[in-house]
Amino acid sequence: MNIEVKVPSPGESITQVQIAAWLVSNGDFVEKDQDIVEIDSDKATLSIAAEADGKISIQIEEGETVDVGAVIALIDPEAAGSKTEKPATKAPEEDKPTNKPKENKPAEAAKPKSKETKPAIEADLHISPLARRLMAEKNLNPTEIRDFFKQLRLGKEDVLFYEKEGKKISAPAAKAHNNWDGSRNAEAKKLSPLRIKLAERLVSVKNETAMLTTFNEVNMGPVMAIRKKYKQKFMETHDVSLGFMSFFTKAVTEALSIFPQVNAQLHEDEIIYHSYADIGIAVSSPKGLVVPVVRNAEMMSLAEIEATIKDLAKKAREKRITLDEMTGGTFTITNGGVFGSMLSTPIINPPQSAILGMHNIVERPIAVNGKVEIHPVMYLALSYDHRIIDGRESVGFLVKVKEMLEQPEKMLFGGKDPVEELLGL
Repeated sequence: MNIEVKVPSPGESITQVQIAAWLVSNGDFVEKDQDIVEIDSDKATLSIAAEADGKISIQIEEGETVDVGAVIALIDPEAAGSKTEKPATKAPEEDKPTNKPKENKPAEAAKPKSKETKPAIEADLHISPLARRLMAEKNLNPTEIRDFFKQLRLGKEDVLFYEKEGKKISAPAAKAHNNWDGSRNAEAKKLSPLRIKLAERLVSVKNETAMLTTFNEVNMGPVMAIRKKYKQKFMETHDVSLGFMSFFTKAVTEALSIFPQVNAQLHEDEIIYHSYADIGIAVSSPKGLVVPVVRNAEMMSLAEIEATIKDLAKKAREKRITLDEMTGGTFTITNGGVFGSMLSTPIINPPQSAILGMHNIVERPIAVNGKVEIHPVMYLALSYDHRIIDGRESVGFLVKVKEMLEQPEKMLFGGKDPVEELLGL
C-alpha cells in the first residue's frame, strides 16, 4: 500500500504553500527520514522527510501552489531499490573520469576539517542539497574538497570526458564577465509566498505607521581596537568569533533599559511595554531576508550573543530556521554595511516600533578635541513609530547607543561611567 506524502501545516493561519524544490527525482528510491522536498510558506522554507523506505512517485511539480494537507507524492514501500540522490550533473557511466576521491589522496586531504564553511568557496562549487547536508553532517570544508580535486592528476579518460561533456558545462563561463546574452527576451517568474508576504508587510508599515528616521554617527575605533587586541583570545576561549553585532546588540539592550518606549509596541489603544529585550537580527538567506530572534539578549554576555547569532544565521542560510525562532522580537537590528551601504532608512518590522540600521565603516575626517582627525566611522539610522516614540526618546536612544560603542567599558556598568560608578556618584 502506498504511503501518502502530505503537506504539513507550517504554522497558524497558513493555508497554502509552494513546492520550492524536489530533492529527489521521480522514481528514486528514498530512505526513511531522508529530506525529499522543500516547501515555501509566507513565513519560512521547510523540508519534508520520507516516512518510510520505498520508491517515490511525485504528484506535484516544482513551483506549484498547494493547500496544506494536500498529497504531493506517493511512496511505495514494497518497491526494491537503493537510495539515489539528484546529481548536480549527469554523465554517462562509461564517460566518468577514472580519478576518484578514494584514489591517490593528496596530503592536503588529511588536514583537520574546519568547523566553518566559506560562502565564497561554496559559490564556486555546484553542490546538490543532499551533498551539502552530508558535508555539514561530516563537518567537511568546501575549500578542502575543492583543493583536493585540484590535486588529482588528469588522465586520458578525463580529457575524453571533457571533450564530450565539458564544453556544455563551461560554455557559459566564457560570458562570466556579465549576465547579458544579447537577446531581448523577457521572463515572468511567480513570486514566492515569502516574497508576497514581505511585500504586504512592508506596504502596510508605510501606510499604517507614522514612521520617521533619525541619524547619528559613531567612531568605531574603540570597538575595533578591542576586537584587534582580544579577537584571538576570545576565539580560543569561547570558540566563536568576536564580531561587531554582539557589541551593537549589547549597546542596544542597555539603551532600551533607559528608553523603554523604543522597546514597546502599540496594540489598539494600549502601549505594551516589555521587561525583556528580544532582539531580531536581520539575516540574508537564499529565500530572502529573514529575522531570527535572540531572546533575552539583555541577560547575555558578548560570547553568548555571538554564539546565538552564529547558530541562527547558519540555520537561516541552510533553510532550517523555524517559525518560533523568527517570532516575538521586540526590536530589530539590520546591517546593510555588509553589502557596502553608506546610509539608508530601514523599515520597521511590525508589530515592533523601532529598528536600528547599521552601515559600512569608512575612514572619515571628524573633529576630536578641537582637531580634525581620521577615524573609522559608521552612520547609524533609527527608524521608529512616531505614534508612541517621541523625538526625545528616539534621539536619546541613538545617542546612548553611540556613547556605549565609543566607550565600550560602559557596557559593563549598565551604561554608566566606570569612574562615577566606582566613586558612587
